[in-house]
Amino acid sequence: MKTSGILLVLFGLFASTIHAGEPPAGLTAAERGYWFILNKPYLIPDCDEQTFSDLWKSWPEEHRERAAPLEPAARRSMIFDYYGLTPRPDDDSGKPLQYAVTADGNFFMNCFACHGGSVAGQTIPGLPNSSYALQTLTDDIRTTKLRRSVPLSPRDLSAMFFPMGGTVGTTNAVMFGVALEHYRDLDMNVAAFRAPPQLVHHDMDAPPWWHFSKRSHLYVDGFVEKDHRALMPFVLIRENGRPQLDEWENDFKDIFAYLESIEPPRYPYEINQELAGQGRLVFEKNCSDCHGTYGARETYPQKIVPLAEIGTDPVRYHALTPAHREDYGKSWLSHYGEREILREPGGYVAPPLDGIWATAPYFHNGSVPTLAGVLNLEERPSIWKRASSDYNKAAIGLDFTAHSQIPVTAKHPAERRRYFDTALTGKSNAGHDYPDALSTKEKRAVLEYLKTL
Repeated sequence: MKTSGILLVLFGLFASTIHAGEPPAGLTAAERGYWFILNKPYLIPDCDEQTFSDLWKSWPEEHRERAAPLEPAARRSMIFDYYGLTPRPDDDSGKPLQYAVTADGNFFMNCFACHGGSVAGQTIPGLPNSSYALQTLTDDIRTTKLRRSVPLSPRDLSAMFFPMGGTVGTTNAVMFGVALEHYRDLDMNVAAFRAPPQLVHHDMDAPPWWHFSKRSHLYVDGFVEKDHRALMPFVLIRENGRPQLDEWENDFKDIFAYLESIEPPRYPYEINQELAGQGRLVFEKNCSDCHGTYGARETYPQKIVPLAEIGTDPVRYHALTPAHREDYGKSWLSHYGEREILREPGGYVAPPLDGIWATAPYFHNGSVPTLAGVLNLEERPSIWKRASSDYNKAAIGLDFTAHSQIPVTAKHPAERRRYFDTALTGKSNAGHDYPDALSTKEKRAVLEYLKTL
């Protein structure tokens, strides 16, 4: 059963399910995988219900004043919007999709934090969360706990020194994995006494999960052969020892099956089919060698494009050293060398484009807010901010405003993180200039065709 069918069955069931250690009987592997992500904690709790409800008290004054007079339900909705959280589809429990919430009211971040977002008014599990304000949420949880005299967790303390993400909608997730793996031996036992790892902090845009089934290797550089253990580095916190990983390995086999089942969402607005047909011909002539073909003749070459050719921001590539990749390949995560590891991939993998209309912003670092900007280099803003949650049907992507500089009125760090500055390290919007070879008419046709994928 593909995801569209899974969700219809499961959302109603999970709405009334109190957290337990195991999913209901009778589910398929993919259905169990979805249940595990949604309900089972694999990390330590971020906060409790009261801390979550009081987060607004840590906001900048303008936002606090708006939240203060609201009824609890309206204020909770405002909290969700402020941090890029969404209600669970077809679920009126009040729990966010992005957290497993246990019966005792504790909130445990789950995979949907980065991989569950909203577009065109629809919440979609597996969609990159382009509104996720992880650094702001982390800072505000710590501040609210201190105000309430609640003890800080190890994560609260480590996040004071380890950046979570510099811009709303992106995270420093790659370095999370590097740091967590560094303090493990090859068997994934905790190795506490080690010098700090080499870290190149940078922000990434999460990939859509419906691409998972098309790929044989994971990550933007494709250095890891796809496997359920490749999904587990983010649970390697100190509190989870090797026995815990063994206990959870079957869970992640089911999560793997869930990711394999996800299908891309269909474009919900009108499409000019005649123009899209013209765009298909242009696309197949100029773009399919890297991005594949779609429809009846579906292909996907999973081509690695050299850095010098693609020209997009190189920081992500160089942030993973050959030594790190090599150690990963020798470890339990890669079945001690049974899975292929590319020590020096040489570039970035051209992704499949299924559901691309929904996945703005674009490029691996989230630097381009619309597909029109991908096809037209002159339409890529140097500094931009999301203007609203509306969908930009004209340019295909985010509704944004361009800026020449971050306004001086944006003084609070939470406000400054809402601006994407392409001049910062790892955030360049340069490269992928292949569309320059197309005419304006051809670009317009390709843009229309991309809606159909």
